[in-house]
Amino acid sequence: MNSSSSNVTVVIEYRDSFTKAVAKNVLVVVLSISINYINAGLIHTFCKHQIFYTNPRYILFIHLVVNDMIQMTLTVTLFVISYTIYKLSVSVCCTFILIALLTTENTPLNLACMAVECYVAICLPLRHVQICTVRRTLMLIGLIWATSMLSVLPDLFITLATEPLDFFHSRVFCLRETAFPNPHIHKKRDTTYIIYLVIVWFIIFYTYFRIMFTAKTASKDAKKARNTILLHGFQVLLCMATYVEPLLNQALWQRFPKNYTDCLFATYIIVQILPRSISPIIYGVRDKMFRGYLKRYLICRVKPQ
Repeated sequence: MNSSSSNVTVVIEYRDSFTKAVAKNVLVVVLSISINYINAGLIHTFCKHQIFYTNPRYILFIHLVVNDMIQMTLTVTLFVISYTIYKLSVSVCCTFILIALLTTENTPLNLACMAVECYVAICLPLRHVQICTVRRTLMLIGLIWATSMLSVLPDLFITLATEPLDFFHSRVFCLRETAFPNPHIHKKRDTTYIIYLVIVWFIIFYTYFRIMFTAKTASKDAKKARNTILLHGFQVLLCMATYVEPLLNQALWQRFPKNYTDCLFATYIIVQILPRSISPIIYGVRDKMFRGYLKRYLICRVKPQ
């Protein structure tokens, strides 16, 4: 029995009590609804004002928000299903897992692109308009999705090639390891995640230090951009936990087998929920222009009709 199969066995063997299961599900659902509600307000504000959807910075931001809403909705749905329906058809599980993986891997790539945009705006201000156009931004978003697809879709193709047709009509506890059980997929995943980790962190560090050196002798905008990159770095750090999550879960399983479900819950909150709560802070609260329009939206919502 390989480690992935063992992990699933431990999850099944040490199921949560009814009270603990309800508490975990209520907490996750409340957090996801709250974050998605705030994000919906950000999307509404973006769509109502042309000044935002003609600005590459805000286009990248709103793509991140929409992507995170999809990711959170799917992962929370799978979380609740794991306690209620418990098992899903493999074909349905594969669909959920694929979309969840795509949106999860999009997030650090999107943050890296946003960091580059900040770098161009501060360090190359005279070329910012030529480099960061709406058309190039949309092409960049397409490239983000294409990169994630190149990482995720081989899992499906390998499974189609190696598993019998009956496998896709069976029912499993819906995890990446059960939907795509081939051991080669796990090795590919670890290699891909290491490459992503190195590339994205190189971009974050490079842009941060370049902006930091510029900020020493430049305007307040440069210092604010430096702080924004720092927040991006923290957000990326949390998102990057996705890349080490399989190794972390393996270590937790070996160290705390009887508390493995609690460990999985803690890593789920830290890796999947917490990073999605930071985006509204970076632009919904810190960004002066977006904050002004968002206030108008909120004030209009609370005014008596």
